Amino acid sequence: MTKEDYNLDTEEQEIIDSFNRGEWISKGENLDKYKETAKQTFKTTQDVNFRLSEKDFRSIQMKAIEEGISYQTLLSNVVHKYLTGQLKRV
Repeated sequence: MTKEDYNLDTEEQEIIDSFNRGEWISKGENLDKYKETAKQTFKTTQDVNFRLSEKDFRSIQMKAIEEGISYQTLLSNVVHKYLTGQLKRV
């Protein structure tokens, strides 16, 4: 596979070449988190609207990106964990 075959830029081709050389290994460490996120996604939900400060909203978006999930899913997970006692108020 060459970058011309898929119209890849140099960085994308380097990543593919690195993968093909076996330099990428799945650790599977986040598999359970993603399974739970997927399960929560397909449950029946209720829309909720509330206001946040711009700073908190941006922080939530950044944390969601770090976790590899949408900010809506992150907020839903935080509320769920709090209500089920998995997250304690400080």
